[in-house]
Amino acid sequence: MEDKSGNSDKGKVGESIAATFLRGQGFTIVDRNYRCVCGEIDIVARDGRTIVFVEVKCRNNKAYGPPQLAVTPFKQRQISKAALVWLSKKKLYDAPARFDVVAIVLREHDVPEIEHIRDAFDLAY
Repeated sequence: MEDKSGNSDKGKVGESIAATFLRGQGFTIVDRNYRCVCGEIDIVARDGRTIVFVEVKCRNNKAYGPPQLAVTPFKQRQISKAALVWLSKKKLYDAPARFDVVAIVLREHDVPEIEHIRDAFDLAY
């Protein structure tokens, strides 16, 4: 079992990979690691006019299933609440928005496996 600092480092690596990947797909990164009392959003990006709240899940292998399975209904509610706070603080009340997940499997000495799931879940609160 990995210690918390190892998970944190892996999360940072995963978020950097995801941000680079999203930029390559034409997204603009607006914010990273946004935190409020309700929860946290790994990446806030723009895909054209749409605000995209991105949850990044990163694992070393698929022994416990694909990384995206870790985006549980509870986690979806936390992300949703944080997204509403973010939109409110930016006064973007009517902006089109969606929730994406970027799932990454890191492989030692190999290219990471990246799966981008657009519209992964709906607003949940």
